[in-house]
Amino acid sequence: MSQGIQKAACIGGGVIGGGWVARFLLNGIDVAVHDPAPEARRVVEEVLANARRARDRLFPARPVREGALSFHADVAGAVRGADYVQESVPERLDLKRSVFAAIEAAAPADAPIGSSTSGFRPSELQAGMARPGRLFVAHPFNPVYLIPLVEIVGGPDGDAATLDRAEGVLRATGLAPIRLRREIDAHIGDRLLEAVWREALWLVHDDVATTQEIDDVIRYGFGLRWAQMGLFETYRIAGGEAGMKHFIAQFGPALKWPWSRLTDVPEMTDALAGKIAAQSDAQSGARSLRELERIRDDNLIGILRALETNDWGAGTTLRAPAAPGAPEPGADTAAPLVLHGTRVPPEWLDYNGHMTEFRYLQVFGDATDAFLAHIGMDAAYRAEGRSVYTVETHIRHLAETAVDTRLSVRTTILGHDAKRIRLHHEMIDEAGGVQATGEHMLLHVDTAAGRASPMAAPLTDRLAALAAAHGAASAPDHAGAGIRGIGWPAREEG
Repeated sequence: MSQGIQKAACIGGGVIGGGWVARFLLNGIDVAVHDPAPEARRVVEEVLANARRARDRLFPARPVREGALSFHADVAGAVRGADYVQESVPERLDLKRSVFAAIEAAAPADAPIGSSTSGFRPSELQAGMARPGRLFVAHPFNPVYLIPLVEIVGGPDGDAATLDRAEGVLRATGLAPIRLRREIDAHIGDRLLEAVWREALWLVHDDVATTQEIDDVIRYGFGLRWAQMGLFETYRIAGGEAGMKHFIAQFGPALKWPWSRLTDVPEMTDALAGKIAAQSDAQSGARSLRELERIRDDNLIGILRALETNDWGAGTTLRAPAAPGAPEPGADTAAPLVLHGTRVPPEWLDYNGHMTEFRYLQVFGDATDAFLAHIGMDAAYRAEGRSVYTVETHIRHLAETAVDTRLSVRTTILGHDAKRIRLHHEMIDEAGGVQATGEHMLLHVDTAAGRASPMAAPLTDRLAALAAAHGAASAPDHAGAGIRGIGWPAREEG
């Protein structure tokens, strides 16, 4: 649950609206949708399918708990009882105002109302509302379920508390809100995109480049820099050791040169529109829309993962939630614990078409990490110079694990003392079949001294409680055994 939000209403279920549905739903929030279009349910379900695929690839080790999805015949039915409302209807001011009137008449009085508008100012949208301060712009970027940016824009009569609350709700779903200091047509992102778009139209119009050549300049060139540093930080580096001041002194005069035609726009004639469409068809027409979306999603996942590794830019939005703390009073501590789950993505397969060997170790390692977090080994514990190392592992491969198999890991404590923990993991598929088992000996260490040391609270307390419950479970027959029955001759001693 996010910031106390249990239910979100999405009015409009197209490309952007469907992305909002996915963003909320995949973060455990119930979503009610209204869209009168006959194909709305199909579009939303297709966007959700891509979003689930992306979620499973981006967060393969996180437990999955989706919210409940419902469709409603009218606005009132969708917004009734909603904690947050997001409007994503077509860019017609009269239509948006009529939708906001219907939302205001039926939604809870304290529910924030965000608009996905890419161009209108909040003050234009708020006309006629009884409580205009609750309406603001929450402008996302496609695909909403992957791109973290959302522009938050309040009107002159905006309610600061409502904006603060909305930011908290959106940030908790993995978005990165940027609040504009004042309202302006088209906000920030689309104004920047429009500048590039205008210049690109002239380059096609004047036969300087094709649509593909322009896209290649962006994706092979400055687009890579923009993805992780933006504009000003990129130019600061371009200024060398002297920084931005030197860059401006060196390149500032170029702003007066007739390099661009940003103040002039080619007339969008049928001929120019047909030229652009034909070039775009030649560039991308061999692939379906959903295929292009999946390629886009895979590329974004790769960039986001790379940025996450360096804790940089948009990668910081992928940080995992805080590790779970101590079990709640009365929580079930009986064996086995199920603390980790994942799905087998295509890149985990070997040349036989099954999950490759080292991925089994990865799954069991992630399960061990989840167990250690469960007993309290968090960043604060490690900061005191204490940690737990795996010193021995025995894995049994029992089945051929195929792509897209959903796995969960059942964990049992086989034993522990002051310095050691002996764990047993079972990797289970959706049908309950055991795909593999792992037995692990963990050693508690003083990281500064580089040697084994006794565990401290809270590990000692939580281990004691869990071990007491797990002690009733009998150890499996294979526990403690190595590779047997091969018949190698004993090694002769010299």
